[in-house]
Amino acid sequence: MNNSSAVLILDKVSKSYGNGLAVDEVSLNIRENEFFALLGPSGCGKTTLLRMLAGFETPSGGCIYLDGKDISPLPANKRPLNLMFQSYALFPNMTVRKNIAYGLEMERLPEAEIRRRVDEVLSTAQLGDLAERKPDQLSGGQRQRVALARALVKRPRVLLLDEPLGALDKKLREKMQLELKRLQLESGITFIIVTHDQEEALVMSDRMAVLDGGKVCQCGSPSELYENPNSRFVANFIGVSNLFEGVRSGERSVRVNGQELVVETDVPLVPGQSVALVVRPERLQVLTEEGGTCANQVSGKIVEIAYHGLDTNVHVQTALSDKALIVRVPSSQFEFARFAIGTTIRLGWQPRHARVLTR
Repeated sequence: MNNSSAVLILDKVSKSYGNGLAVDEVSLNIRENEFFALLGPSGCGKTTLLRMLAGFETPSGGCIYLDGKDISPLPANKRPLNLMFQSYALFPNMTVRKNIAYGLEMERLPEAEIRRRVDEVLSTAQLGDLAERKPDQLSGGQRQRVALARALVKRPRVLLLDEPLGALDKKLREKMQLELKRLQLESGITFIIVTHDQEEALVMSDRMAVLDGGKVCQCGSPSELYENPNSRFVANFIGVSNLFEGVRSGERSVRVNGQELVVETDVPLVPGQSVALVVRPERLQVLTEEGGTCANQVSGKIVEIAYHGLDTNVHVQTALSDKALIVRVPSSQFEFARFAIGTTIRLGWQPRHARVLTR
């Protein structure tokens, strides 16, 4: 990526505590007006990274550039970035309007300017009808929007969000994911969100970085990381994966437990090299008894069925792996007689739908 299009650049940023590295030489370029997600399991370093961006932690090494200026030495209150915590931290004795205006009042802006900017963000966040209510009169989603409005009204160059939807129930969280994306687009502000929820990152972000052990494993668009993971870790962490371990047996083939599977890959491999194949559940096809046109086919017995409403995950034990394969069957195609536990079925997939991994 061209650095000239980046609003925020992390150049080999590290953070150590004692003998341990929480963040290990992370380099990222984050663009203007981008929704960027830092994703990974607990303890991977994503929150430490966010706190270094906010100025609450000092990097042990590397630099953080905002609009070309190194802000690493600057304290939190001197950085044009806002950090929104999961708790929202609204003032219970103040109305929605006063909560949003508080930061601008502390900057001693003219009253007319404060009123204009607060009215503007009340409209953007769809809070106009709630302006005179206090936090205890609001729902969880409404309080979350107030906290966002309070951060947006200060017009930061970058808004940092630490697990902002973690306290909401599933249905409200899904609604607020779309709301956050709308607010980001309308405000034109770069958002950086920390989350361990892969679905949240896939829905909201323009690009995302997956971290593990303080390092960036892969960075790209949600579709890039889902369709083309670069490692077993990313394949397993993003979405549901069927993973087969095997060895390269030919230019376009991999041997898995004695079965030859056809692959398409531009990764240079040598015969006998250990590799893994990843096939997503929705790429597997349930074939008829006559078979089908899929180059790769395998038979197996249904061992589990998990109904999800829109679709059903059918778990099939095959000779390819000790772990059952998961095939996603749309509910419109699901027939209990055909997919009963204990039934033997045949699955297939095209070579282009499998990703070859070397690490």
